[in-house]
Amino acid sequence: MKKPELLAPAGTLNKAKMAFYYGADAVYFAGKKFGLRAFAQNFEENEMKEAVNLAHGLGKKVYITVNILAHEDDFNGLEEYILYLQSIKVDALIVSDLGIISLIRQVAPEMEIHVSTQANVLNSYAIKFLANLGIKRIILARELSVEEIKKIKANIPDNISLECFVHGAMCISYSGRCLLSNYFAGRDSNRGECVQTCRWEYAISEKNRKGEYFPIQEDERGTYILNSKDLCMISHLKELFDAGVDSFKIEGRMKSEYYVGTIVNAYRRGLDNLFEKKAKTPIKTLISELEKASHRLYSTGFYFGANDKEYFKDSMPVQTHKFIALVLEDFNNGYVKIEQRNQFKVGDELEVLSPDDNFNKKFKVKEIKDEKDNQIDVAKTVQQILYLKINYPLKKGDILRMKNI
Repeated sequence: MKKPELLAPAGTLNKAKMAFYYGADAVYFAGKKFGLRAFAQNFEENEMKEAVNLAHGLGKKVYITVNILAHEDDFNGLEEYILYLQSIKVDALIVSDLGIISLIRQVAPEMEIHVSTQANVLNSYAIKFLANLGIKRIILARELSVEEIKKIKANIPDNISLECFVHGAMCISYSGRCLLSNYFAGRDSNRGECVQTCRWEYAISEKNRKGEYFPIQEDERGTYILNSKDLCMISHLKELFDAGVDSFKIEGRMKSEYYVGTIVNAYRRGLDNLFEKKAKTPIKTLISELEKASHRLYSTGFYFGANDKEYFKDSMPVQTHKFIALVLEDFNNGYVKIEQRNQFKVGDELEVLSPDDNFNKKFKVKEIKDEKDNQIDVAKTVQQILYLKINYPLKKGDILRMKNI
């Protein structure tokens, strides 16, 4: 039984490294153009090459998003970009526009193409049509149920793989084809410039009752009538696997390194549980783990039918823990070298995020030293390099976090 792929977001090279360290089989990201996250840092060409070399050295993969819905002028420079991606041996391009698919087939006919969720593929007929164009993978629209995915899998060629989102933010329009950003901010969400207008505060008023507002799930910060909960399928990975999903995708290229490490670690452990006689990490632990990174309240989206009444409830971002420090070097002689991210002090209890057996271990901070070997009581300078006394053999890439008070 082949394990499904765990596919992680990587808005930067450091996030790609974090995703691989915590167990992702592949990452996806964009260059500076042609992707749908123009406001993410994204990758310079030399960084893309470094990421591909890193991935291949680890036996992992890199997929590049070229998933804008292209206007005529967007094709300027695209041919050269495709040829560059081919030259550095990226594993596949994620594409939604038929014109871009056509261009790739002309200039790089051997390049593997994955059809983006932006293409809104919802049925086996569309998949068979795309298969005739040489497409190898379909990233299904988020609006499908598990039962629908089963039916689709039964009716498509065996060489076509299916990818589905399992975690992260959900747009309020069909798999991301939203016009709110265009209307309110003049920035085209389908060309990479979404400003997440659906996250703004709104109120509804009836035309003839000026000044009167309809109170829908309102709190002290306002009403978020368009703001969906986040998708979370950690408790339902087996259902998706049994339905025929080959790649489990996490959303979040604009999220933090801490988010990437936390979420990838949880889903890596969750998928590994499926292939072990006894679950190594209890599901309750994994559910709790996903509460520790910033998220909106969780939902299963459309996977179990379109009548999920929790889908459009008010959903403010929450998290139970904060990112304290990143471990920069392996444990050595009783200390670890760290880069501080949030304030902490001697006496605080910290928790370890790690892909190994140090996962979730806790300890009291007893000693902090700076680079000049001075002992300090409070670490309050962001990104200061420090040395922390500890008994656990932590490794480079591990994270220290602390429960919110």
